[in-house]
Amino acid sequence: MEVSKRDWKLFREKIGGWQEDYMDRLCQEYINLLKSTDKHPSEKFWELEERIYKDKKTPGVRLELRKGDVYWDIAKLIHDKVITFDDLDDFSDDLKEAVKLILRY
Repeated sequence: MEVSKRDWKLFREKIGGWQEDYMDRLCQEYINLLKSTDKHPSEKFWELEERIYKDKKTPGVRLELRKGDVYWDIAKLIHDKVITFDDLDDFSDDLKEAVKLILRY
């Protein structure tokens, strides 16, 4: 099923804000990691490096916008806790149902 023009436009409008919010949460997690006193500086450094390496590959940070991938991308965003299903309130019921179906698998 092809995503509607309205949903595609809405997705393109929202994705940047979703990603900014997610990266802000990541930065706060990194700050907390660096402020921790229960680890040696070298442990914190390498843990941070590993986290950034992993996090920069997630759709909450980097995403190629392709109309044909919208359902899958939204499902990944929900799975990775970048957004919640409530963030889809403005989208069509068809899109929400398609995402629900993907998330069941």
